[in-house]
Amino acid sequence: MLDTALVRVDANAYNAVISTYQTPWMALGETGLVAAILFHAFNGLRLILVDFWKQGTKYQRQMLWGVMILWVVVFAGFAIRHLSLAFGGH
Repeated sequence: MLDTALVRVDANAYNAVISTYQTPWMALGETGLVAAILFHAFNGLRLILVDFWKQGTKYQRQMLWGVMILWVVVFAGFAIRHLSLAFGGH
């Protein structure tokens, strides 16, 4: 939010901050952040099912595998697109 607030103060400062975000290192960091957020979200849904579904504890291991598979599919789609753009793709 601070970087967006710079627009009102100084457009050049805003552009300088934004240009630091457009580096390969930052793209890798963003990719790791998205990986963690996706797993956290999918696993949170699994935990809700374990807590509130009568059969949740019985199927918690299968649901974990489901979370892992879903995470790999969704994350792979994001990572391929994001990293190809970050490393010079169009």
